[in-house]
Amino acid sequence: MEFSLFSPKKRIANLVLNDHSIRFVELKQTNPITVHKWSERFLPPRIISKGKITDFETLANILEECIEEWKIQKQPVRFTVPDPLVIIRKVSVPAEIQEDEIKGYLYVELGSTIHLPFEEPVFDFYPLTKNDKNQEILLFAAPEAEVQQYADLLSNIKLKPIAADISPLALYRLYHHLNLSQKNQILFTLHLELTGVNLCIFDGSIPLVMRYFSLPFNVMQWEIERATSGEVEYKFIGNEEELTLQREEVIKEINMLLDFYRYSLNNAHQEVSKFMVSGDHPMLKQLVEEMKERFENPVQQFSANNEIQSMNGAVPVHLLLALGLGLKGES
Repeated sequence: MEFSLFSPKKRIANLVLNDHSIRFVELKQTNPITVHKWSERFLPPRIISKGKITDFETLANILEECIEEWKIQKQPVRFTVPDPLVIIRKVSVPAEIQEDEIKGYLYVELGSTIHLPFEEPVFDFYPLTKNDKNQEILLFAAPEAEVQQYADLLSNIKLKPIAADISPLALYRLYHHLNLSQKNQILFTLHLELTGVNLCIFDGSIPLVMRYFSLPFNVMQWEIERATSGEVEYKFIGNEEELTLQREEVIKEINMLLDFYRYSLNNAHQEVSKFMVSGDHPMLKQLVEEMKERFENPVQQFSANNEIQSMNGAVPVHLLLALGLGLKGES
């Protein structure tokens, strides 16, 4: 989902926008990873909803305040396409279609033999397997209008969008960069945020399947404060039973995706090697403990503080996604 081949000499701003926040990381260097600056801003409800911009003007005003505070005016910028907008799907293509012809073939077949839950997608693909009759590819797609809206938003406030990414790939890029990946590993990633959960299963570096689902979020049930470090801290003050129900829902979705992998995708009969868990939700630690009790697979909470240097204090773990975005094109 590249917007251009422009490779700027200036530092690049890396932005992650979701339903409740804007996160920003700027790297000084990538080896070793050294963060020049970072910050985040809480978003009030109903500005972005399920990944879609619902109040363009207010979001633009908030972002203008952010870029002035962060001093990133006129910088090139990478951004993530919000999880609710992204589809990852295996697609079968006739074997005689050459790789440089696949995009054209997909354009023709979208809406007839290949169905997506939106019209006019922006998409990319990754080749998987091939035999005499068919070849399998992995299709990455998102609604073009919504992705373009984010690009237009950033352009309107004098930033220069150069690339878009998807969150599972950004997180895996950091995971791999830190030498945590292993050969022939089947990795189940879980990214838990206040407003939703992203589940993805990787075969090596290939994201075979992704599932996103929203979590109930009532801002009146949360205390939201900005620490002196710049980190936004979230404390749940509602009924704890609601978080228990949410954890049960997450466990249920994990089991469903595990079953889908085992019975629909697992041609090589490989089991999931381990879970890698990340995110900003305060119930993350409790969820990790429950997963360790319920699943035989090892569960690792993704943390990279010991491997990352920062010019302005320790980088919060929920900025790992923005860090991975900052490595795009580096590995």
